[in-house]
Amino acid sequence: MVLNDFDDIEIIAECTNGFEAIEAVQKYQPNVLFLDIQMPKLSGFDVLELLGEQAPPVVFVTAYDSYAVRAFEAHAFDYLLKPVQKKRLEKTLQRFRRQSTLYRADRQLLEELQKSERPLRRILIREGTKVHIIPVENISHVEAQGDYVRIYTEETSFLKLEKLRVLEVKLDKRRFVRVHRSYLLNLAYLRKIEVYSKDSRYALLQEGKKIPISRSGYQRLKIQL
Repeated sequence: MVLNDFDDIEIIAECTNGFEAIEAVQKYQPNVLFLDIQMPKLSGFDVLELLGEQAPPVVFVTAYDSYAVRAFEAHAFDYLLKPVQKKRLEKTLQRFRRQSTLYRADRQLLEELQKSERPLRRILIREGTKVHIIPVENISHVEAQGDYVRIYTEETSFLKLEKLRVLEVKLDKRRFVRVHRSYLLNLAYLRKIEVYSKDSRYALLQEGKKIPISRSGYQRLKIQL
């Protein structure tokens, strides 16, 4: 196969039979396993069954197209026919890279949420196949937009499917203050508070934008400032 032609692919083990494949997976924990179907001692399907939940995504590589249906029933990531063409392999790897990026992003977010005693240090936002990682210190403010929030940095903004009250709980309360029912403010970006009337105040941010401050939000601000 032409895996060596791809700079970001590292071959960590090559096996001559099914038992060696199982041992290699358990030892090296690869990101993806290219597996022949007809092998000595154990078939590729046997290897996949014995690995169980330890199995990484599997790409079956075989000279026979008659196994395709069974391969996908076994939840194979892909099925390549020998001789493997470089363009066809490249499509498989591109799809795997995209899926791996989303998987890692989900895992990172889960790990952040599981550390319930610690506020989020970054927020992950998916846009199609792209993943944006935003350090919370780069967020100037957050605006509620129905079931979504719009997260603002000095350069741009991102839309995320999450309610403001849910995100508020995850952020550092010493840094982010709910100044209005629709806004969370990062205190580091507050330039000054402008008073327009007895009960009408606005937060002027470093970049010049103004966001409203409610009466209860002003009380919360006074505690933090």
